[in-house]
Formats: sequence, C-alpha cells, structure tokens
Amino acid sequence: MTTVDTTAVHPAALGGPVPQAVLVDMDGTLVDTEQYWWQAEASLFAELGHPLDDTHRAHVVGGPMTRVIDYLVAVTGLELSPAELTVRINARFVELLDGGAPLMPGAGELLALLSEHRIPAALVSASHRRIIDLVLKNLGDHPFAFSVAGDEVARTKPHPDPYLAAVARFGAQAARCVVIEDAPLGVEAGEAAGCPVIAVPSVAPIAAAPGRTVLRSLAELDLDLLRSVVAARV
Repeated sequence: MTTVDTTAVHPAALGGPVPQAVLVDMDGTLVDTEQYWWQAEASLFAELGHPLDDTHRAHVVGGPMTRVIDYLVAVTGLELSPAELTVRINARFVELLDGGAPLMPGAGELLALLSEHRIPAALVSASHRRIIDLVLKNLGDHPFAFSVAGDEVARTKPHPDPYLAAVARFGAQAARCVVIEDAPLGVEAGEAAGCPVIAVPSVAPIAAAPGRTVLRSLAELDLDLLRSVVAARV
C-alpha cells in the first residue's frame, strides 16, 4: 500500500489543508466520452429494431454497464442477454473512441494543477479496464498514480467500493480525498465513501447539498477550492 506523504506537496499548497488525494471520474468528467457511450448504445439498439430517443439519455449516464443494460432492456423489451449486450456496446464504444476523446472544458487545467502542486491523483471509473487503458493511452502525460476500473471491484458506482479502494491504496483518509464527478450515481458513490465531492454535471442535473460543491465547469476549480472543501471536513 502506498501512503501519501503530504510533506512532499508543493510549498504553494501549504497555506491550508491540502487534499491527500484527488479522485477523478473519467466519462463526462475528465473526457467527453458520454456522447460516445450514448452513440454506441443508441446506434446498436436502433440496428436491433429498438430506436432510443434522447429522453432515455439521462437515465444511462454514469454507468455501471449492468444498470444501463437493465434499464434499456426494460424500456425496449429487447431479447438479448446482458452479457452479449455488454460485449457489443463496449465494442461499438471502442470503435467510436478510436483516435481519442476530447477533454472536458477545464480538464487540461485540472491535470496541470494536480501536477504543478504534486497532489496525488487517481482515476476512478465505472468503465472497464480495457476502456480506461485506451483513454489513458490517448491522453498521454497525466498525473494519475493509478486507476480503478469498474470491473476490478466487487461493486461499482453508485456503491462506494471504487472510491474506498482508491483511498485505501493511497493510505489516506476519505475526508481528505476530494472526489470530482459529473453524474448523480458517481456523486452518490463518492459521498457514501465519506469523501467531499465536487460535482460538474454533464448530462443529468445535480443539486447542491451539504458536503457537495456543484460547479458549471472544471474551469471554476482551483487550488483554493480544493483546500476549502477539505477544510470543511477536517
């Protein structure tokens, strides 16, 4: 287990309580892949004779795939096994993602901030390992010490397991690890893990709540805000 040494944090960050780690969601938070997931799902279901309109999009944002498939099968009546649908949706997504996905607004600045101040960071996603590795490969240089994939934990989001796994791997305290999410189920997972959460809604709306900060864009996030959400919890 790696234990975070907060004394190694950049001196400019020592004016207040600094996050022991920042745990960043991938789809819709770091990279603009939610559009690709929706295209993969909608195009596949249309080919199978069950076209989907945009009213369903907010219901499938944020994964996990099992929940997405259960919902889509329930509303369409498609007779195809969840295992086969998972394989086919993931394959379609990889095809669409070929060449990489654009960063969400402000994501580049967030990565630079974490690198500049040497704040430990992890990527925590409901996507499977194959998808995460593809995104990270296309991303190039990044500050993430490791990543947690949805198929590597017993229960993925909205359960707290992925974030608890990341906190434990850092040897940190949940209250000093900031979660950054775009979807309600991800926010639920971060809060259930005991972490302060910064939400930047992408598709589905997210209301402000105690212990939760809601931004319009990652561009609004800076070191002072990271300090403040930790200070409110310690």
